[in-house]
Amino acid sequence: MTRKEHERRERLQQTLQSLGFTADEVDKLRRISNTLHRWHERECGDDRGWIERDETTNKPYWVSAHNNRRWPVTDRETGAHNRLRRIIADHGMREGNKKLRAYIQSDPRGAALYILRPGDVPDGCDAGSYYSRGVCVY
Repeated sequence: MTRKEHERRERLQQTLQSLGFTADEVDKLRRISNTLHRWHERECGDDRGWIERDETTNKPYWVSAHNNRRWPVTDRETGAHNRLRRIIADHGMREGNKKLRAYIQSDPRGAALYILRPGDVPDGCDAGSYYSRGVCVY
């Protein structure tokens, strides 16, 4: 890790801790963001294949780009969503008045997770248009 990457990571740690997250929760949020980012990359696919969900069972499958065969894969996305929900709920119980929300941005060209503070998204507006005002978890 370069000095610049280390400084960025330290700034993220300080920012999230100032919002009331513990150091352990910050590490978990980073892992969740990285897991979702990799999942979104695999959903978009590459020259070997892509991930898609079965419409009836909602189970994820890896689809080969060579012969369109499907293999079941571990559903890391659902687990990451569940862990994220738990962390945000625990934070809300602990901090009380801070109404933080998580926004998951599924475009693999950027970070997957943003923490939205009150006021980051104007009332009545879609978070998808304003998520970059939040804290980017990378």
